[in-house]
Amino acid sequence: MAQSKWKTAAPADSTGQFPAYRIQWLSKLMYGDRFEFFILSVILVNGAVLAVLTLDGLSPELETNLLLIDRIALWVYIIELGARLLSYGTKPWMFFKSPWNVFDFLIIGATPFFQGQTIILRLLRLFRIIRIFRFLPEVRILTASVIKSVPPLASLSVLISFLLFLYAMSGHYMFGAAAPENWGDVGAAMKSLFILLTLENFPNYFEEGMAITPMALVYFVSYIFIIVFTVLNILIGIVLNAMDQAREEYNTNTREIKIINDVDSELFSLASADPYVARRIEKIRNELAEIKDEVNKRR
Repeated sequence: MAQSKWKTAAPADSTGQFPAYRIQWLSKLMYGDRFEFFILSVILVNGAVLAVLTLDGLSPELETNLLLIDRIALWVYIIELGARLLSYGTKPWMFFKSPWNVFDFLIIGATPFFQGQTIILRLLRLFRIIRIFRFLPEVRILTASVIKSVPPLASLSVLISFLLFLYAMSGHYMFGAAAPENWGDVGAAMKSLFILLTLENFPNYFEEGMAITPMALVYFVSYIFIIVFTVLNILIGIVLNAMDQAREEYNTNTREIKIINDVDSELFSLASADPYVARRIEKIRNELAEIKDEVNKRR
């Protein structure tokens, strides 16, 4: 079975076979290229329908038809989810080892329970479009890099908050009496410094400060170089480093899956009339399938 480069971690091995506990024909149907393209098309159409529903002046007939299309898309998702869960045969819990499967289950499975809550239902409809990410490896790598960058970014945010507090207190003592709107208390000063992180209205703040005291030159120049340039560049570096790590892990996992597929293919070709040998080979193949599921989970 040909594998598409944009698909999620393909669950079949290089022989086109799935683990023994899977329902083979249903697994091949649900994870085949044609069905994946079909689901991708449904997601795109569903997204376009939701976008049109936000427009004003829609006729009641058109709005009814659009809501009908959205309802049909939901039923397609429900049938797809049920069939994919059923394809895991005697081990349905293996379905939930994939984070994307869990996401699909929560978003689609929760929809019928919030039919009377308009806001939540609309959000669930919107989140269904996010399912398109599972067809895009590069987006999954980007998502993984964002998650990996959270711990170092949390540490950096503590440092930035501490420095902003020091600058806010200094700005209050230097400019607070003459410019209470922007520097009258620590809260107003923090708000001004937060705006200055984007260099928004920097000339106005700088001119206002220079009119109060010449020390504003040192204050604002040091703030720009220490906070805006240095710290924010470190933040960008953390994100880029996390992205490189996520990409390397994805490539490593892909190589591991290829090795597992090659080994499984060799085992599949070792047909034996001895029932004991055949059972041992099947047991090893099932263990390889579980290892492959763990590698796919890391992707």
